[in-house]
Amino acid sequence: MKETRRDFLKKSGGCALGMVSLATQMHHLGAMSAMAQRVLDDQANSPDAGYKALVLLYFQGGNDGNNMIIPNHGDATISNYTAYSAARNNQGLALTQTQLAATQINVPRLGNLAYALHPNMGSQTQNGTTIVNNGIHELWGLGKLAAVVNVGNLVRPLTKAQYQSSSFAKPYQLFSHSDQVTQSQTANAKTQAFTGWGGRVSDKMTSSDNPGGLIPMVTSINGAQLFTAGQTTLPLAIADANTPLANVLNPAGFTGTGGPARLTAFNSLRTLDRSSNYVAAASNVTQAAMDANNSLATAQDVTTLFPNTGLGRQLKQVARLIKDSTALNVTRQIFYVQVGSFDTHTSQLTGQGNLLTQVSQAMRSFWDELGVQSMQNNVTTFTLSDFCRTFNPAGTGAIVGSDHAWGNHMFVMGGSVLGGDFYGSLRPDGTGNYYPTLTFAGPDDADTGSGARGRWIPTTAVDQYASVLARWYGMPQDTASLATVFPNLPNFATGTFPSLNFLP
Repeated sequence: MKETRRDFLKKSGGCALGMVSLATQMHHLGAMSAMAQRVLDDQANSPDAGYKALVLLYFQGGNDGNNMIIPNHGDATISNYTAYSAARNNQGLALTQTQLAATQINVPRLGNLAYALHPNMGSQTQNGTTIVNNGIHELWGLGKLAAVVNVGNLVRPLTKAQYQSSSFAKPYQLFSHSDQVTQSQTANAKTQAFTGWGGRVSDKMTSSDNPGGLIPMVTSINGAQLFTAGQTTLPLAIADANTPLANVLNPAGFTGTGGPARLTAFNSLRTLDRSSNYVAAASNVTQAAMDANNSLATAQDVTTLFPNTGLGRQLKQVARLIKDSTALNVTRQIFYVQVGSFDTHTSQLTGQGNLLTQVSQAMRSFWDELGVQSMQNNVTTFTLSDFCRTFNPAGTGAIVGSDHAWGNHMFVMGGSVLGGDFYGSLRPDGTGNYYPTLTFAGPDDADTGSGARGRWIPTTAVDQYASVLARWYGMPQDTASLATVFPNLPNFATGTFPSLNFLP
């Protein structure tokens, strides 16, 4: 059958659109039209607030926060090391105080009580390579790393009594991987959503930010993700640092014998049939990819040595894009990277330990590279996960692990972060503590009775945590914008959250 001009254009355009890997949005005509309009609109003024980026590091599988930030003190009035050890030591999941000594941290908001990071988050050599740094532990003392504790998916604030009652709204399908990932990435635990809060933040900013940007505001280095999807935002998805930036958007099929002629013909065809919204939008997005490719062809590489791990390569690619942000004409960027799996039902000591080594070393290399670029104050890296894991271990001995739980601890790293401290919503027990009560069937445990396993009811919602990040990023703070991006936020304390001001 003879191929028509439109058939050829669709096939070639599909190839070109594939090179930008625009996540899940390419079928969305309204989104493509909006992207095309933004590409053509060069009238808006760029913001004068300087460059800012958010980098989401997602701990896929449900990281065990109980073994990531650990009480290392003896104060009997709040959760201490004795309570932690008593719950986990007999089955072999407790870390010893000797192991925790090198990564101890002090928490000013809790009277400078001693806690500790997982020992693999301190100084060590990464996989036998020449990379030796102090991990992220050192950043705590420098005030560039903070922890937001007992964070999770919530519809509204929830006490244990309310959780036990059927009349109070709770997140749907608690303890389910897929549902809790969806809720943390959409910041909506009440109902299923089809856009992510990163994409919606971008939606609210694209009319005034990055007006002539050569790439979208949101980029994933780990494939298509719900977090990056918006109503009008077209997310970009590219490969990790194993692929040089000069090649991530490089169109295929236009080199070698006949390649230049095919490219000329393709460019000519893209000027036709523009009365069709589909063809016009596809052509404009393709042109945007080609313009970005021309800029990336001369991008400078980073100078810091990154670990050759999955996360190390993702963060290295993010660092490359930040270094090229001026040439790409972008002043606001949101990135998604991922590490996992933290679904450690068995062999957790080894499995989680190796992953936290990867996290700590990659984050530290990223921090050091941002220092080389003089971008540490302009970039905030933060973590999220499906959920925490049960305080009560699963199994014993070498194969000991833990099961699905709820409230978890998150890290925030950056030059603008008011670090070296805990943040969160105070527990309702009057102790003035942010950290959960490490007691089975206690006030923070969703479980009751002798079978309680320690699933902490969050005291801080993902919505609250994310809204502080979005505020620092520059998202409009009007009621309508906040309601669109974080629909359940009004259920929590209105205005700012003083105990959550980990960013100015």
